[in-house]
Amino acid sequence: MAKKPRTPAPPRKVQAPQRRSDPKRPRSPEDRRFLVMTALFAASGLIALVLAGLVVFVFRGNDSATAKIPDESALVGLQTGPAPWNAGLDTLPDRLAPLGLTPLSQEAFTQHIHQHLDIFVNGKHITVPVGIGIYGNQFITELHTHSASAEGLPGPAERPTGVIHVESPKSTTYTLAQFMGVWGVRFTPDCIGGYCKELTPWRVYVNGKLYPGDPRTIPLKKHDEFAIVIGTPPAKIPSSFTWPQGL
Repeated sequence: MAKKPRTPAPPRKVQAPQRRSDPKRPRSPEDRRFLVMTALFAASGLIALVLAGLVVFVFRGNDSATAKIPDESALVGLQTGPAPWNAGLDTLPDRLAPLGLTPLSQEAFTQHIHQHLDIFVNGKHITVPVGIGIYGNQFITELHTHSASAEGLPGPAERPTGVIHVESPKSTTYTLAQFMGVWGVRFTPDCIGGYCKELTPWRVYVNGKLYPGDPRTIPLKKHDEFAIVIGTPPAKIPSSFTWPQGL
């Protein structure tokens, strides 16, 4: 006798999974302090990046006014003998472009400042000539020298004073190397004129203090006193100059 087939059981109801509905745990004071510190740290990093960018921008923006150190090999007619040196006018027009200077029809006063230069060779004071940078009646350069009469200084009218005039149609930074190039005197880290350090030690002082770096890079700033001391120094290194009214 055949077995009677079993009736299958009805399917069991399956309950859908329930999401947890636990309320959020409130942040502790320590958590809040951590979040605040993290935000402040991120903000400080962003500020640092912005400031760094500004510094780079400022310095790059000033590249056009960077002090110029001329290529000595491009300067013709340099005096390489012992002092005293003349005003170096014979080949001045050929030196202007390498020096980054221009022939001006007249003095310009957008920038108008002065410095004083003393030169000593074995304790003896050497004259800085009148008329450096003044090419007769044809042109004048941004860097030049005048006589005592033109500067309102006492003494003989045509007395050299050692005052450097910076009179330029633009505001920029000129260097001692550029002035020496206008003068037409060799001026390198090792040699000035006919004096080289391997045989004759020499130094440059700014406002009475020894300049430790490359003397060519010394900027021409208002009322600075420069002293180039070759060989045996004088009894006293000048640290200032008595400026007349108007200079």
